[in-house]
Amino acid sequence: MNISRRSFLATSVAAAGALSPVTQAAEVIKGFDDTKTLVDKTKVWKPFTDRKVRVGIVGHGVCQFGLSFELQNHPNVELVAVSDLFPDRCADMAKRAQCKKTYPSLEEMVKDDSIEAIYCATDAPAHAKHAILCMEHGKHVATAVPAFRGDIEDAERLLACCKKNKGLVYAMFETSCFHDDLYAMEKLFAAGVFGRIVYSEGEYCHPHSLGKPSLGSYKDWRKNGCPMWYPTHATAYYVGVTHKPLLDVSCQGTPLFDKEKRVPNAIGNIFKSEVGLFRTAEGGLSRMIVCYSQGEYLEAGRIRGEYGGFNKTFKGDATGTQRYREAIKGGLAITKYPLPPGVSPGGHGGSHGYLGDDFIDAILRGRKPRVDIIDALNMTVPGYYAHLSAMKDGETMKIPQYSL
Repeated sequence: MNISRRSFLATSVAAAGALSPVTQAAEVIKGFDDTKTLVDKTKVWKPFTDRKVRVGIVGHGVCQFGLSFELQNHPNVELVAVSDLFPDRCADMAKRAQCKKTYPSLEEMVKDDSIEAIYCATDAPAHAKHAILCMEHGKHVATAVPAFRGDIEDAERLLACCKKNKGLVYAMFETSCFHDDLYAMEKLFAAGVFGRIVYSEGEYCHPHSLGKPSLGSYKDWRKNGCPMWYPTHATAYYVGVTHKPLLDVSCQGTPLFDKEKRVPNAIGNIFKSEVGLFRTAEGGLSRMIVCYSQGEYLEAGRIRGEYGGFNKTFKGDATGTQRYREAIKGGLAITKYPLPPGVSPGGHGGSHGYLGDDFIDAILRGRKPRVDIIDALNMTVPGYYAHLSAMKDGETMKIPQYSL
């Protein structure tokens, strides 16, 4: 959010009305309607502190993502202020969250010294810049996915800022990480049940109805990119399971079959789907796909390890089965824990409330969040190099490695 964005707002009243969710008919966006999730009902949420983190939330756009993660309902949160560039959206957001204070931009909100943490549900190309702005003003920060979009130098700038501000929590709200299956996979992998991962798959398939316009976006950012610039729902099915990186990639893209309709967008992209084959840090392989063709909506994945695999449920050989049974008998919980009263799991596989709760808990306990800066980059950066590979007909590209 900068002066040019405010100028855009001032000169685009008509566009603001067309884009604003306040004036549009409500439409359920795929993923938001997926609220089924498993929770361990034998356990009860117990507070360990009565401290409230003073939070600001920015972004109430087409997806209205700012209030989707239940931060405004969390018992350990005091919602100080909300913000959106469009006044009608900002007013609607404040009303829904029952929040009295508003700011016209993130740039104004970060000046509020009473705010400790900010969640940025802003346009994807600005995620890294906005996270950096928040941390430079001493705020803990969470952003929607991806960690950055399009500018690979944003990855380095964001990492440098996190290194400089190690006392602050940076979190990326990757919904796949709190899917029931991936949640279980991560726990079982850490317990050594699978052994090393030989092969994994991640799929983000987001079909749009033929003849209907695609989802709106600030300054049309959704139209000016490529599939693999939004890879984290897929790459989480390796990185989010193992907390290990992807090393290199060979990727192919699929354009429209009708060559006359293959019109390059602002970055020269013609691909509607991209499929990458990645080498992992363990020496295994991962197939990751981002696809906008017709079919079912998917944020899905599966893994196959030395002793067992997981595709909705666990299945292993004798060694894997024994390790699984011993882990469960030893108290390993692979079903999600209960959330605080009033906090709903929400959409995208019941992940929204868990990501919001995890962010607040990480601040209160001084620990890493579920998706920290290294995991965030390891989920996002591979997509950037996957697209470069696709533009070079599948040439293998090395992926940078990151550490704090």
